[in-house]
Amino acid sequence: MVDSGERVASSRVAHFESFHKWASTVAGVAALAISLYNFTELQQNPQIDVTLPHTLRLGQEGKASVIYVQPTVSTRLKTQSVEVVRDTRLDVIPAGSTSSSARPVFYWSASGTWAYDFNADSIDWRWIGDPAPFIVSQDKPQQPTLRFQANDWSFRPGRYKGVLKLSRSGGRNALFQTFCLMMPKEAVKEIREGPKRTIYFFRNDVPRSSSSSASSGCYEWQKG
Repeated sequence: MVDSGERVASSRVAHFESFHKWASTVAGVAALAISLYNFTELQQNPQIDVTLPHTLRLGQEGKASVIYVQPTVSTRLKTQSVEVVRDTRLDVIPAGSTSSSARPVFYWSASGTWAYDFNADSIDWRWIGDPAPFIVSQDKPQQPTLRFQANDWSFRPGRYKGVLKLSRSGGRNALFQTFCLMMPKEAVKEIREGPKRTIYFFRNDVPRSSSSSASSGCYEWQKG
């Protein structure tokens, strides 16, 4: 004969075992859901972000104009796939230009890096490779220094619209970043008449009390 105390104890054990099984099932389902989510995330294509630098560098080499751009290309997602940027292009459009013949044709001529020359107190660009596709992943963001060149063309005073285009592999949509560039007469004169292969700096983050709202956020010449 089972007394009431044994029946209560037996009931508690049964409830505990039932709760334990229910909790284990919930934990298993949650773990499965997390695993499926992580697996799905890993299978997705990486979402690429392109950020322009605060500095553009320009120069004149003979009859050619050159622009150096160092964008940051990265992804915030960790996936098994990688992104391949197969080509880049830079369009520079003078303000008010309606004819394509008036626009320079810049092409990606090389990739390089910047090196400081202590003796000359200058920053020099050094070639590291020809134009070639590059890979972007979460653990491998890219900051390539891209050299663009337009032959038989030189800057004139005025405002310019720039468009940096990154073409991706696999038929994915290209990425675009736009910017504006202010080119004063003094800068044009110095670029044309200055020493060969001199690099001139333009920044978009230096406060200027005399800047108008029309040039706010544009890359502007940093004299000296």
